[in-house]
Amino acid sequence: MTTISDIQKKIKSSSARAVVENALRLARDNEDYHALLNLTEERALKRADEVDEGKITGKLAGVPFVVKDNFLAFGAPTTAASKMLEKFDAPLQATAVEKLEAEGAICIGKANLDAFAHGGSTENSAFGPTKNAFDKTRVAGGSSGGSAAITALDVVPFALGSDTGGSIREPASFNGVVGVKPTYGMISRYGVVAMASSTDVIGTFTTNIADAEMILQIISGRDDRDMTTLPDFFEIQSDVKPGLRIGLVNDFMTKDVDPEVLARVNEYVEKLRASGHTVEAVDLPMAEYSLAIYYIIVPAELSSNLARYDGIRYGHRAEGVMTLAELYGRTRDEGFVTENKRRIMIGSYVLSSGFFDAYYLQAQKARTLLINEFNELFKKYDMLIGPVAPTSAFKLGENTADPIKMYMCDIMTVATSLAGLPAISVPAGNSESGLPIGVQLMGPYRSDASLLALARSMENK
Repeated sequence: MTTISDIQKKIKSSSARAVVENALRLARDNEDYHALLNLTEERALKRADEVDEGKITGKLAGVPFVVKDNFLAFGAPTTAASKMLEKFDAPLQATAVEKLEAEGAICIGKANLDAFAHGGSTENSAFGPTKNAFDKTRVAGGSSGGSAAITALDVVPFALGSDTGGSIREPASFNGVVGVKPTYGMISRYGVVAMASSTDVIGTFTTNIADAEMILQIISGRDDRDMTTLPDFFEIQSDVKPGLRIGLVNDFMTKDVDPEVLARVNEYVEKLRASGHTVEAVDLPMAEYSLAIYYIIVPAELSSNLARYDGIRYGHRAEGVMTLAELYGRTRDEGFVTENKRRIMIGSYVLSSGFFDAYYLQAQKARTLLINEFNELFKKYDMLIGPVAPTSAFKLGENTADPIKMYMCDIMTVATSLAGLPAISVPAGNSESGLPIGVQLMGPYRSDASLLALARSMENK
């Protein structure tokens, strides 16, 4: 697949406009996958011309990319794949987008997602699902399915996504690309539609590790407009530390996991051992409860974040003469998809006066126990490894009637999200039917550079 370096060579031999026009053509040729909701063609071509004229320069001058459509970006509406924001034109751009544009990168479109990022298959998009890049009858994963698929289809060399509980890692695994979920706070979330404020992170989809490192280095760092951001600590490591101690999480290697997924993980483990690293089985007992913790805390946070969509200030507004209460109710009924409503109701329930102590408070205490278990493991081990998801990409419609079954797809990714730890999905081979399978590498707080260095060292082995 095409890398950023490949694109830069094409720009030198032809022009930025030619490269951007080709990306736009590829996007149209692959419309059937429904990976993009809108193209930003006019603005993209204008910026390409400015690159060719020398008015725009930088490390990524002329390189096309795509953003998940919950990022505020100019050139097309920011819909969050919802009817609520279907016609919303952003008054500003997300910090991550601004930083990429400052280096000359060119956004060509907005990628499909589960509406407001609520889902794990992109089937909850109000505008229809994204199809898997390897099999159109299967899901692309979610919620950042469009960003993963458009990268895997080789339309652009990289795309941005958001990860709240696995929304970058799962679609990366399902589409055979690299998906990075950084340490919580490493990258500003300013200008990105909020889901759950204590686990939301911004990350990348790329075709290789080196490109992920380059993009992360550009978009990471402190932002005064996002008080959760950390001082810039990310520096690309030239070499991986020799003889790492790596823990294989037993709790993710169970009989409920597809045998082909287990096989790919075990093959990757053997490659790690052959490279001089020590890999030992470890236990993470609280992992059993991580999904339950996640689906109490996250709906609580998102129900609060979605309260701003009321038909008064911006976004969709129900038509007709009615009382204020009716306006709120009808607007939200029309603007939100079923999964949005389900999560709002769960969140409102666990935050209510009669159940706050019984559910939300207990979940936060359990979250602390999970974080403590990770901390203890990382006293003995440098990294952890396990599957990204229990299966490869499942069939479109297979899990839509069973929300619990859909939620179970996140069981191996939510733990690191709750702990704020970095984790990446790296391609580890295919199933017998040719579907990609990813392996998840997890590291301690702020170990992003070391994690990526390890993945880069294993990339072609």
